[in-house]
Amino acid sequence: MDQRITSGNSQWHDVVVGAIGRGLVQQRSPQQTRSRDRHEEILRAAVRVFARDGIARARISDIAAEAGVPLSSVYDYYRSKEEIAYVVPIARMGEFFGEFANEARALDTARERLSLFLWLTVDFARRNQDWARTLYLEVWPSVLIEKTPVKESLDDYGRILLALIADGERTEWPPDQQPYQTVAIFIGSTSQLIITWLLYKKPRHLMKATAPLVERLLSLLQPAREDLQPRIQDTRLGKTAKARRPARPRAASRTAPGASA
Repeated sequence: MDQRITSGNSQWHDVVVGAIGRGLVQQRSPQQTRSRDRHEEILRAAVRVFARDGIARARISDIAAEAGVPLSSVYDYYRSKEEIAYVVPIARMGEFFGEFANEARALDTARERLSLFLWLTVDFARRNQDWARTLYLEVWPSVLIEKTPVKESLDDYGRILLALIADGERTEWPPDQQPYQTVAIFIGSTSQLIITWLLYKKPRHLMKATAPLVERLLSLLQPAREDLQPRIQDTRLGKTAKARRPARPRAASRTAPGASA
């Protein structure tokens, strides 16, 4: 684990570190380097096969062929394609949590950290489309997910959101009377944006659409101080009014090399 992730003692930080640790345990990655490399290649191949064919139509032999390994090698690690399917999201979720933790350390406010988390959720799916198709279109909707380790990773995502909201309640906005409902709205909104983009490539400019969505979601958490809101001129009323100005999180302004927004 990156040493930078382990510093600090804020609640949101502790929740993220716990999520990363659980993900490492759930991956069950082999100890020997050669075996670990083959295991990782099988998982990468499985993501490509699931994204292309769907879990229902995919076969273990397809995954072996995609990975360039004997069929028996896949069975050395997994008993069925379903077992692979529910392990695939865990590793990348751990990468997402780690990426967020490292970038969030550079931010000063709870609002910026929460904004980054939501923005990065969409950006991470954009940069890992095969994984995103497997998670959002195949695994998450499955009725069997309750019995799999991946549910813990998805629950960790919600726990982090709750911790980020609680972090802001200490200094930046009043206590949320319905935090679980707020988390459900956050997850539902970002997930639907990702799903629509994966299925129809709409909106065409995904990250341009993400920034105002994040601002709208954050408007559910009213700031405690009026001076946190920039002023704009309301020409219709002929007086100064207050409004939110959509902004991309400072730490998440980059795009992946070779990828368009």
